Amino acid sequence: MNYWLMKSEPSVFSIEDLYKSPKRRSPWDGVRNYQVRNMMRDEMKVGDLAFFYHSSCEEPGIYGVMRIAKPAYPDATALDPSHHHYDPKSKADNPTWLMVDVEFVERFKRPVTLDRLRANADRLADLLILKRGNRLSITPISATQWRTINGLKHK
Repeated sequence: MNYWLMKSEPSVFSIEDLYKSPKRRSPWDGVRNYQVRNMMRDEMKVGDLAFFYHSSCEEPGIYGVMRIAKPAYPDATALDPSHHHYDPKSKADNPTWLMVDVEFVERFKRPVTLDRLRANADRLADLLILKRGNRLSITPISATQWRTINGLKHK
């Protein structure tokens, strides 16, 4: 099993939106980074767990957990000219962008904020979200990091 941290701006899509989705499941669309696309395609598997991270908000942090429910498949938003994720270079017969489906697992009673993650940097030294300049919307998490962060949700 792999572990992930997946970022979304709550004004665009939040843990609450996922919870309210039909069957508490939703496509994770709009990824427009080749490295992230390749991770989704090559490494992300059904059953993997991911932290749901709210970014670009008043209190950035991890707000819950979701599970990968469907493997990577073409992102239809890239083909829709009326959608804000439209990419005219992506073609139906040769899609550039992919998405996965995610399903709600858990909402934290209180988020594990970015400040709390930084305060535990000694135990999370290799956590990519704490690295300067990292802007990837999806990053891998080690099993040790997963356990450490899950322990922080209770503190």
